[in-house]
Amino acid sequence: MFALNFYNELYGEMLRKGRKTATIRLGDKSDKYRNGHIVWVTLGQRFGKRTKLFTAILDEVEVKTIAELSPRDIQRENPEFRDHDDVLQLLSRVYSNPVSLEDTVTIIYFSPVDEYGMDGIS
Repeated sequence: MFALNFYNELYGEMLRKGRKTATIRLGDKSDKYRNGHIVWVTLGQRFGKRTKLFTAILDEVEVKTIAELSPRDIQRENPEFRDHDDVLQLLSRVYSNPVSLEDTVTIIYFSPVDEYGMDGIS
């Protein structure tokens, strides 16, 4: 089982409210995350205790440069983001390194899985 981990102070509320439906990760992560994979969405510090929020299915995994990100990609990462500069600032902060428009990123689109609902199944 793989996990998509997020920092609580950046994304906890957005994830809990279903407002965040994608993540942009620096580098090509397509060997780790693939369309249709089931993952845990967790909150917590790297190498620290994490809290599982929900199980999700990976709807789509795309690799492109930051310059190629669409407005949709950017807003699904964070509904408050409007342009590439917002993404550059975020990734530079998260990865503690300068990031440029030419850097490769992986956009991972995900949807929560209702683990207990059996609506419509007879």
